[in-house]
Amino acid sequence: MADAVVLLEAVRKSYNVGTPVETEVLHGIDLALEKGELCALMGPSGSGKSTLLNLIGLLDRPSGGRLTIDGHETSGLGDKALTRLRGHTIGFVFQYHYLIPAFTALENVIMPMLVDRGRPDPEMRARAEALLDSVGLVPWRNNLATNMSGGQQQRVAVARALAMNPALLLADEPTGNLDTKSAQGVFDVMRAVNRDHGTTILVVTHNRSLADQCDRIVQIVDGRITPDEGTAAHG
Repeated sequence: MADAVVLLEAVRKSYNVGTPVETEVLHGIDLALEKGELCALMGPSGSGKSTLLNLIGLLDRPSGGRLTIDGHETSGLGDKALTRLRGHTIGFVFQYHYLIPAFTALENVIMPMLVDRGRPDPEMRARAEALLDSVGLVPWRNNLATNMSGGQQQRVAVARALAMNPALLLADEPTGNLDTKSAQGVFDVMRAVNRDHGTTILVVTHNRSLADQCDRIVQIVDGRITPDEGTAAHG
């Protein structure tokens, strides 16, 4: 597992720990995502997908087991160290784009770099332009977020998620609000990022046709990874 960007070993997650109503929602999860892998996570509502994604994204802590992200075992890390690791290792794309409405596409992509470095520099603009080029949006770089289509907004969100050059991209239903054509367009962008930059991508989706385009499909049911992880045909 030397090349695993994500490694979960017997990971559990419970809520209301130590109370009579303690509830375990993830049960002994074992999962590895290799460097450069494009993986779909599927499962019915309430199966534990969001909880699992929150753990991998370092937005929550496991109740038990080991979670290793990009070679860093996380159980001994404090909140500041976790925040630093998350900021430099993980990019997020959600069902809603969460772009700043008053900012242009370019300014939205620059923002994570500006927050990290504290002041603007020419390199930020150059990287943001390159990222917008990679998602096919250079002609729209000066458009306000509110003056873009849903598909364009999500592509800006993908570019923004890549601003810090993360080893891992987590996408939670990134095409859930889009029509079929726009959804495929956004997914094509993520596949290109995976192919061209070697970014490991875990995408939560209910869309089987998109999941089938990934390297692998992982199914989670009732807080457990199913024994047979469906193998997807990578296009």
